[in-house]
Amino acid sequence: MAEESIHMPRAAAEELVRTALQNSSTSAENAASVARALVAAEVDGQAGHGFSRVASYAAQARSGKVDGNAKPEIVQQTASFAGIDAVNGFAFPAIDLAIETLTEITPKTGLAGVGIRRSHHCGQLGAHVERLADQGLVALMVTNAPKAIAPWGGHAPLFGTNPIAFAAPRKDEAPLVIDLSLSKVARGKIMAASKAGKQIPEGWALSPDGQPTTDPKEALAGTMIPAGDAKGAALALIVEILAATLIGANHSYEATSFFDAEGGPPGVGQTLIAFAPDVLSGGGFSDRLEGLLNALLAQEGTRLPGTRRLDGRSRAERDGVAVPAHLHAEISAMT
Repeated sequence: MAEESIHMPRAAAEELVRTALQNSSTSAENAASVARALVAAEVDGQAGHGFSRVASYAAQARSGKVDGNAKPEIVQQTASFAGIDAVNGFAFPAIDLAIETLTEITPKTGLAGVGIRRSHHCGQLGAHVERLADQGLVALMVTNAPKAIAPWGGHAPLFGTNPIAFAAPRKDEAPLVIDLSLSKVARGKIMAASKAGKQIPEGWALSPDGQPTTDPKEALAGTMIPAGDAKGAALALIVEILAATLIGANHSYEATSFFDAEGGPPGVGQTLIAFAPDVLSGGGFSDRLEGLLNALLAQEGTRLPGTRRLDGRSRAERDGVAVPAHLHAEISAMT
């Protein structure tokens, strides 16, 4: 039997989350940024990055593991790169600054990057690169996360789920968005299952003793199975270098959990790279992209990645945002 949900206008859902965070040692500006991101994730069908995160975020702000009042700042800048210090605050305000910076400098340089260090969980990466695509830019983003994946052939977690996202603007259509975790599923889905008291499918994760498990609590204590097996583990290493080693952020094995209020700040990193397509291609990018996508869609049974998010947005516009009842009660208790 499906769990009951409370349906709310999007603005009301954001207000619910914002108030809970403001009541948990978070500034109004930061709470608004986080609330927008979490509600957007829920609307787009990414429940593991949505309402299920509110209680742990609030607990971390209250404990000081996350500085809810932090103001991210640019600490180094060249013509085509900016280094941003998230100051151990929530990731979303730092990403807001990164997007603002890239939108300004990329059209001048053709190619630009931002590295964010001393950061936190950044939710669904696809939403961030989509914002850049809405400004006419092609964008790529990587982030590391607390250790959850063992190197191929190993047994102990070393890398995070280390997702990758890409977006490109389209002619008269919503941007193409590709967002993927380097584990078989995003770890947030396992956290959401744990909070809802549900089992997970076998093949998502291993228990601490290396055995397949359907228990989300065992999975969170164990390791995630990488997408593509050895290839996924190799990609996780690449992301680790780009998002942490290169920009001075904590490696996954050095980062504390995103899920609880124990220990110091996670201090992970995010790297965003933006491309000005017309500068780099000399014109004609949009037509060439549409030609590529039309060739893909011409094959029966295909679809473009990321299009399901648009259905979720249409439903939310029509019916309101669906907040699972147990999470609505949990968040409401903090307001």
